[in-house]
Amino acid sequence: MDQSLFIRPKLINRVKAKSLIGSAEQSRGAKMNKLELLRTFVRVSELSSFTLAGESLGLPRSTVSEHVQALEALLGTRLLQRTTRKVQATQDGLVLYERSKDLLSHMDEIEGLFRQDEASLSGRIRVDMPNILARRLVMPRLPQFMARHPNLQMEISSTDRRVDLLSEGFDCVLRVGAQPDQSVVARHLGDFSMINCASPAYLERYGVPQTLEDLAQHRLVHYVGVLGSRSEGFVYEEGGQVRRLPMAGSITVNSTDAYESACLGGFGLTQVPRTGMQPHLENGELVTVLPQYTAPAMAISLLYARQRHLPLRVRVFMDWLGEVVRSTL
Repeated sequence: MDQSLFIRPKLINRVKAKSLIGSAEQSRGAKMNKLELLRTFVRVSELSSFTLAGESLGLPRSTVSEHVQALEALLGTRLLQRTTRKVQATQDGLVLYERSKDLLSHMDEIEGLFRQDEASLSGRIRVDMPNILARRLVMPRLPQFMARHPNLQMEISSTDRRVDLLSEGFDCVLRVGAQPDQSVVARHLGDFSMINCASPAYLERYGVPQTLEDLAQHRLVHYVGVLGSRSEGFVYEEGGQVRRLPMAGSITVNSTDAYESACLGGFGLTQVPRTGMQPHLENGELVTVLPQYTAPAMAISLLYARQRHLPLRVRVFMDWLGEVVRSTL
């Protein structure tokens, strides 16, 4: 690799670099090149952890450390500051990180030009999505995708918290709702129409609301992202504006699974995407109410890192996941 690719090159300790590279080669049993060193360094910089970078790359922590040491010796400068709690890039490390991201992205793109056989896809895909979408939508259909690509390794996180795509090492994230993060790309898949629903047992006890005024005698299951924060109340659109009506309620939850269970248990009204509750509506476990006062549709998007190239395996999975979601809208 041309050393002019790096900013401010310093005196290179070639003897030390050769020793470290040789040690790392023995630990992996394969020839190591400069691109591998850069790829390891970039992952450590993104995750601020040798351990997490090793897990992401499928390498032992010791090999990750050897890669970084070899790169530092090769360039003659310290790239990372190591403490007991975290790993942080030095000024030279920050410069190298910015240049290396583009370089590695270009190399992946070049390799992808000659690896277009989807049947031979291999490697790991790490994805995050809401609990209810994983359970209802994705997991039942995933065996069909894996049958077409048996050499892939899937890591699926199902959580309702807002994960950090980059620092937690996700290839993509399926997210419902607003996307304020400008550091990622959001591929809009569609919009979930919203409904208000309750269990028959709840409606038998409190009655079926016909107007907004009736809600003063009803209970709402409150959903919040973080326990302790304030619920929006009953949300609805009227005259092109979004309005919020405070409501009483005896239970507050912060997960979609608990939200669904609370509604089925008769704790109150909920406002949810129709897609998630359709099975309960069809079998009579839940009933829709106040259809003229529903919350705005919720966007569903696939998020991925703002970079020029995605590995083919990730692009193929995202295309499949997008088709799955759109088929339910």
